[in-house]
Amino acid sequence: MSFHRSRRDPSGERRRDDSMTAASAPSIRWAMLGTGMISHQFAPDLQAVFGAGSVTAAWGRDEQRTAAFAERHGIPAWSNDVAEVLRRDDVDAVYIATPIATHLSIALDAIAAGKHVLIEKPMAASAAEVAQIFDAADAAGVFAMEAMWMKFNPLHVDLIQRLEAGLAGEPRNVSATFGMPSQATGRSWTAERGDSAVLDRGIYGATLAQWVLGEPVSVEASGVTVDGTDVEARATLTFANGARADVACSAIGFLDQAATISGTLGWITIDPMFWAGTTARVHAGSREAILHSPERVEHPRDGSGFRPMLRAVADALAAGEQQVSRHDCAATLAVAQTLDEIRARVFASDRTLAG
Repeated sequence: MSFHRSRRDPSGERRRDDSMTAASAPSIRWAMLGTGMISHQFAPDLQAVFGAGSVTAAWGRDEQRTAAFAERHGIPAWSNDVAEVLRRDDVDAVYIATPIATHLSIALDAIAAGKHVLIEKPMAASAAEVAQIFDAADAAGVFAMEAMWMKFNPLHVDLIQRLEAGLAGEPRNVSATFGMPSQATGRSWTAERGDSAVLDRGIYGATLAQWVLGEPVSVEASGVTVDGTDVEARATLTFANGARADVACSAIGFLDQAATISGTLGWITIDPMFWAGTTARVHAGSREAILHSPERVEHPRDGSGFRPMLRAVADALAAGEQQVSRHDCAATLAVAQTLDEIRARVFASDRTLAG
């Protein structure tokens, strides 16, 4: 299929950029692979960081939706043929936001075409697939990263720095829950797409836990499956020093969407939605402050929330680096291994619902 031209060409059009001008960002040209809700949120932040004309192509399976996506975001060309997008000389990098089951194949094809890859979380459906992607990127000399934007969110970065400075003493527990019925997202979940409550929602709690506590030494979990898809899970991660994390996720019901990090000298509560949080309460210091007068910490959202991560990507690409140290291969793979263990235990449990 030949490329289509969007009626709205961004050449000469300048989008508002509150953080980083096109002159200061590397000259990287992007293709958006996938045109769902997350891509609609992501595209403006990508254009803000890398420049108004930095997104040169879009791909999606549905012709009408892809054309509308390109038109809405001022992307000059679009196609329903992903191979054609990957052959384009004006595409240096791709953002992959497609069903989880397709992440591996699309990422490997993009890497083989010499493109940098930024892949919506989870990077892939298993730790083995994550390793394949990083190995391929390393061999090809291109950048690869899971788009775990939470680890670049100003609120989380601030709180982690406070924890590292000893604000709450030694961290002993992380608790994080994220539950929302799949009906609320506007689509049904299927095993064929690789849908998974653990991979889609539990990943945030597991990532936060391992960011704070390191890698677990044991994982226990139970949950609910429907037609080969895990739709709910509760997991306990235990760490070498005896610390613990409790992570829960659901696609069949609402759960409290907050997170708490507790230590020997106090605790921090990140308000809902904790993975994209802008406010938190820090219970530390005097007994009065801990019990009755927590400090309120607030960081406003930057664009749709992806810009801090994208600036880190821009810096890495400008420096010729293949990873971003805050969320590199080791960190991504460690969480993926935990998610593998959680899912294995969920599928081994007996709570199965009819589809």
